[in-house]
Amino acid sequence: MSVDTSRRIVLLRHAKADWNEESDHERPLAERGRADAPVAGLRLAETGIAFDLALCSTAVRTRETWKLAVQALPERPRTVYEERLYEASLGELIALLNETPDEVSDLLVVGHNPGMHALADALADGSEGDVLNRMNRSGFPTSAFAVLTFKGDWKTLEHGAGRLVDFWTPHA
Repeated sequence: MSVDTSRRIVLLRHAKADWNEESDHERPLAERGRADAPVAGLRLAETGIAFDLALCSTAVRTRETWKLAVQALPERPRTVYEERLYEASLGELIALLNETPDEVSDLLVVGHNPGMHALADALADGSEGDVLNRMNRSGFPTSAFAVLTFKGDWKTLEHGAGRLVDFWTPHA
């Protein structure tokens, strides 16, 4: 791979979670989340991106979101359940992306806010049309996803290295 290699990152926030007596990590999806996650999966499929790898937080709500969303994809990507995605800071998220193997062109990350929003905002040096403004106005709600592109190796990914090309929310 070279510095001209085009790559895509899709950042998917988990679907709406229930508030219960469980610890935050163990919170399951709410009824609305169970309805929205498959819709997000359908929209992901419509992007036509064939993911090489999916990184998913180990929290119950992210794993349930992924389980429902992936069913709509034409092909299930290799999935790694990554503990470091839960409560990760922006710096930790970028460091994690820097570890992505070079053979991965298209990466999906299923995570949490404020991390997903902060990461999309930090990586985007610009956007297609008003996509960045729409994302920032919406606050990156549950089941939303952002699609970013960048050129180069994963280990060189840093602030401002990408372009935000799509942002979708289930209740726009």
